[in-house]
Amino acid sequence: MKFTSRHTAAVVGVTLVAAALTGCTETAAGGGGETAAAEGCDPADVTLVGQVRNESNPYEASWLDGGDAFAEQVGLTQERLTYDGDSTRQQEQISQLLAGDTDCLVMNILPNGDSDTPPIVEGAEAAGAYLVTQWNKPADLNVTDYDYWLSHLTYNGVESGKQIGDALSEAIGGSGGIVALQGILDTGAAKDRFAGLEESLAANPDVELLDDQTANFSRAEALEVTKTLLTKHGDDIKGIWAANDDMALGALEALQQAGRDDVAVVGIDAVPDALTAIEDGTMTATVSSDGPWQGGIGLAIGYCVATGELAAEDIADEDRAWYAEQFLIEQDNVADFVSPETDEADFACDNLFSRSQGAMS
Repeated sequence: MKFTSRHTAAVVGVTLVAAALTGCTETAAGGGGETAAAEGCDPADVTLVGQVRNESNPYEASWLDGGDAFAEQVGLTQERLTYDGDSTRQQEQISQLLAGDTDCLVMNILPNGDSDTPPIVEGAEAAGAYLVTQWNKPADLNVTDYDYWLSHLTYNGVESGKQIGDALSEAIGGSGGIVALQGILDTGAAKDRFAGLEESLAANPDVELLDDQTANFSRAEALEVTKTLLTKHGDDIKGIWAANDDMALGALEALQQAGRDDVAVVGIDAVPDALTAIEDGTMTATVSSDGPWQGGIGLAIGYCVATGELAAEDIADEDRAWYAEQFLIEQDNVADFVSPETDEADFACDNLFSRSQGAMS
């Protein structure tokens, strides 16, 4: 098992990168020959960019922290961009990047929603900028149709949504009413995770979904939505299913304000506050998608191609759009994720896809 916490990412999360990617540097700079490496960028000329919605979300902040750690290991800095969940702002930021020097530009991008991915991809392709996207893309948009869109990775949201749904069902004794806090509805993550909850409900017929509302992956919105749901459904609520930890933590705050300590809460992302809540028993479960690793791996893929250590055409089709490994965390194993050990080989150019759980269908 390989996983990373925000606290370890900057220290050990990519410690092998400097050594593993020295070969990238030497090959690209000294190259001769007819390999792609001979035509690669000088590592010093590579520009690394990570873009997420905001840093108030601990998971997304940890993503950028992981990108910083990777950049530091290869002697560079990462440009950290946030767009506050505003699709127009995201597109404007990327357009500005692509209007500059794009010869050695590497972008690791979280599209705000599925519909935001096509213009990002088309822009990068036209500009010759190396692009890795995560989480959101339309199902009919194929990475293999592009040259500079190197890879898209996500997580099996149906699986994670069902995992926490089953954990919630067990926590409430297999019966009773629950409410669901959905994420941004125009995202694959939100759609798939809720589909996973529906699978869990089908497998646990005595658990009733009383209500579901979107809180847009936001802790502040989840606080207000949960207050409304508590007023509407009262003591009938035995559990709260949240599509991410930030919303789960907002729900916990609402429960605390209402004096309710009899409601089980689950989420996804394994952010530090959620792990603490699981440790102390106020939260039931979460799923780790390892934000720091995501922040590093997207840049590492682009960096290895940009510097010539990895030829884009040598990336297997199944690694162009793939599911990454994730982990269910409950009280009995939370300690393993609060202070994890990290596989230092994750970001080596010949080991970038070691966490793949298979191609996206």
